[in-house]
Amino acid sequence: MTELAREAASGLEADGGLGGQRVLDRLVALLDLERIEENIYRGVSPPHSPTRVFGGQVAGQALVAAGRTVPAERAVHSLHAYFIRPGDPSVPIVYEVDRIRDGRSFTTRRVVAVQHGKAIFSLSASFQIAEPGLEHAEPMPDVPGPDAVPTLAQRAEGFADQLGLLSHPRPIDIRYVNDPPWVTRTTGAVPRRNQVWMRADGTLPDDPLLHVCVLAYASDMTLLDSILARHGVYWDVDRVLGASLDHALWFHRPFRADEWFLYDSASPTASGARGLATGNLFAADGGHIATVVQEGLIRVL
Repeated sequence: MTELAREAASGLEADGGLGGQRVLDRLVALLDLERIEENIYRGVSPPHSPTRVFGGQVAGQALVAAGRTVPAERAVHSLHAYFIRPGDPSVPIVYEVDRIRDGRSFTTRRVVAVQHGKAIFSLSASFQIAEPGLEHAEPMPDVPGPDAVPTLAQRAEGFADQLGLLSHPRPIDIRYVNDPPWVTRTTGAVPRRNQVWMRADGTLPDDPLLHVCVLAYASDMTLLDSILARHGVYWDVDRVLGASLDHALWFHRPFRADEWFLYDSASPTASGARGLATGNLFAADGGHIATVVQEGLIRVL
């Protein structure tokens, strides 16, 4: 384990829920995996998750492992992942990379994350050389800018003790455009979309793979909110049990994860204790940078 990773694992909690550059630097350290053998990497977790590893973390680390085996001129354009078992934050995670294919234009990698001798997560990722082609995109929704909406701390006033939103460091600055689900559950409103501005809370190094991995990390945040909001319930406030089951992410255009992007999500359906959520991510200039689809386990106890 690198010294930087040790600091990330042992010291991340000490900031008491604050964000900023120091917390973001520790996320970067968590994504800087240790190479222990050809195609095998090891990552650690911060101690703020007492029961299981955050899904965005393991997805981001797995994508780092895949990207370390691909030439830098090939950028990731899609990933498909399954969350198989809850991750144990008290022990390292081993990432095993399978070099499926190296073609003239595309490269395919498969990554399995292992703890206690068992797979906890699997990911397939595809990388492509830059090529010209057809261009079109749906427009970004017309919403207020990030400086015109409240911060997460302001949104959480009066709810922080129930939600635990500020109980651990937040390397991602999140700002809800519309009323968040813990507010709409008390007003009776049923929002059809969940819209938040996000960005890494500081400055990231100029490494395109790192920006993609940070976006993958952030894409697991707030997405399942769009399911809960349809039913007037929310994590911690109500007796709701949830977990990410699978996650698919397509990257369309270059971006920086330390610049504002809009995460516009909705839930087309829920049944069988599962809910489906879809999301589109837009840069502040309106460019459509990524699309997300996730199915989550949702149990109301």
